[in-house]
Amino acid sequence: MVGRFASTACLVMLCTVFAYRSTAAQTTAGGTAGQIIHVGATRDIKTIAAAARLVRDDGIVEVDAGDYLADVAVWDKRNLTVRAAGGRVRLIANEASAEGKAIWVVRSEKMQVEGFDFSGAAVPSRNGAGIRFEKGWLVVRDCSFIGNENGILTSNNRDSQLDIEDSEFAHNGFGDGQSHNLYAGEIARLSVTGSHFHHAKVGHLLKTRAALNDIRYNRLTDETGGEASYELEFPNGGVAYVIGNIIQQSASTSNPHLISYGAEGYKWPRNELYLVHNTLLDDRPEGGVFLRVSPGADLVRTENNLLVGNAKDTIGEPARNFRAAFEDLVDRQRGDYHLKKGSRLIGKAVQMAADSTVQLSPQREYAMPRGSIALRKNPINPGAPQN
Repeated sequence: MVGRFASTACLVMLCTVFAYRSTAAQTTAGGTAGQIIHVGATRDIKTIAAAARLVRDDGIVEVDAGDYLADVAVWDKRNLTVRAAGGRVRLIANEASAEGKAIWVVRSEKMQVEGFDFSGAAVPSRNGAGIRFEKGWLVVRDCSFIGNENGILTSNNRDSQLDIEDSEFAHNGFGDGQSHNLYAGEIARLSVTGSHFHHAKVGHLLKTRAALNDIRYNRLTDETGGEASYELEFPNGGVAYVIGNIIQQSASTSNPHLISYGAEGYKWPRNELYLVHNTLLDDRPEGGVFLRVSPGADLVRTENNLLVGNAKDTIGEPARNFRAAFEDLVDRQRGDYHLKKGSRLIGKAVQMAADSTVQLSPQREYAMPRGSIALRKNPINPGAPQN
């Protein structure tokens, strides 16, 4: 199946999943190396909105810790770094929005954002977002999106790329099922690592229509009182690497499915799902469905997943995925999903055939409260936690 994916552009995307990290802008508003725009109550520039208007290509904006009410902005210069300084920066919408869309609207060729908390985005169209990402390449690191109509909402720009690292998404959604903690449209690539998704308001924890999806080492758990629909949905297929995640369905959900793939029809040249070394938990009393795949996928590969709880189905080949009881876990009430010492499943992970294009065997695991840590040894247990 890999051989049918002939597009050079798509192969380049596949090779650059983790390439863009901390190498962005070293120049600033005036275009001179070392200059930085400072924002804060005691600074000459007191609002983020003003900084967004002033910054030029290759600019760095540092925002002093604190609360910024109704301070909404549009970012459209290239190669920007916008980061919190001295602690968290809390962006509280307070009924304001940029362009009637979001707290921030991003149209930057490349932009890194770090250390911000987005909350309260709401607009008349009911899809107000912490960030509306319209085009370019956006990296979001160590941020939170709490209590918005959408956490992050993207456009359908097929050249766009979105990386999310070590962030939190919770209590987002208007409540109509059409808005979500994270909603990626028909973009080129989505990468999500080390992040915690929980308590979406009727919508999904994570919904993506991207051509290439790399979802690794996250915790997508709807938890007590959660009312999210899907925990993870790929409505139009694409390539999806779902590796080393903890994914849990709450007892109070109205949707029995944890993961859905292709439910709205396949739109991409290559539609392959790799579900490997995840811990999947179903708390729905009447049982649910760990994985629903619509007919027409090119390939579905499921291996070394740990299936816990009330769901009646298995996923893929039963000999390569493993059933367990809640009692097999160390302390799921406190978020410890490791297998107990002495469990019959310790060391039972099956040997996986290598993939020539991407690393399928997990190299890290999710770490509370958000983030990930390197594995001390090759994974030997089914499921996500290994150390």
